[in-house]
Amino acid sequence: MTTVVTLSLTDFTQGDAIQREAFETALLTGLKDCGFIILADHGVPVDLLDRAYGLAADVFALPEEEKRKSAGGMRGHTPFGTEHAKGSSLPDLKEFWQVGRDLPDDAPLDPVFPPNLWPQALPAFQPVFSELFAALEDTGRVLLQALAPGLGLERHHFDRLIEGGPSLLRVLHYPPVADDVAPGAVRAAAHEDINFITLLVAARGAGLELLDRHGHWLPVETPPGNLIVDSGDMLARLTNGLIPATTHRVVNPAGPNVDRYSMPFFLHPRNEVSLAPIPSCRGDGPQWPVMTAGEYLRERLGEIGMAG
Repeated sequence: MTTVVTLSLTDFTQGDAIQREAFETALLTGLKDCGFIILADHGVPVDLLDRAYGLAADVFALPEEEKRKSAGGMRGHTPFGTEHAKGSSLPDLKEFWQVGRDLPDDAPLDPVFPPNLWPQALPAFQPVFSELFAALEDTGRVLLQALAPGLGLERHHFDRLIEGGPSLLRVLHYPPVADDVAPGAVRAAAHEDINFITLLVAARGAGLELLDRHGHWLPVETPPGNLIVDSGDMLARLTNGLIPATTHRVVNPAGPNVDRYSMPFFLHPRNEVSLAPIPSCRGDGPQWPVMTAGEYLRERLGEIGMAG
């Protein structure tokens, strides 16, 4: 059975040359062999995570008419039962709030990635989640710096690719599962993430499982305060399958039927970045049609019911 390794980011950011190299090797190996790692000592303040989870419970407890005031596709509130996994005919049993990059007032408008929408009834929400977005992006950038040398890339190669990209912080709420739920419906059906890497703040509530390379479903659990990191489709394409995108799901509760909250941060490259394989991974040629990150993202958003 696969084991999800736990790494300390301080081994890379504060360690000596031997510790840094060991972290780089373990990160690459973990993503190649398992697709997930658990990250401790990541630098995102624990009190910020606690405040964010408190506000997550508050925002989803708002009346539906209040949440609808901030519904806007890729920003703000997405109602329960809107999104479904690729290839699934059943909607996931979740609602969520999406936070993107804070853009300057003179930034060109993008119909897919509009400005953020904030809950007017909860003024503390905006500063906390803007801070959390920035902190998780910083941590993700450092992880990609640790990953680059093992792929034959200059350490800061990924910095240029993600700078100003459409990364997304999603605040998820899985309500208690209703008695009359459709047969086969689950909190989040099996899927792969779209982006380079995902940094998931350890959820308040169990249920996350990954599909390991041997075809077994493995629960992914870690104490509050850690991050769970997984590899997505865009990294798989960039590495020509060396680092696969890992299938995962959120199953319905086997114990107490209670609310579950989680906060994945999806780290994306800029839309114009090519997903052609990097030189060290070209092999006999690309496994998938070459397209830009923006083209691929729009294609995948359509497949999960989130386009337009």
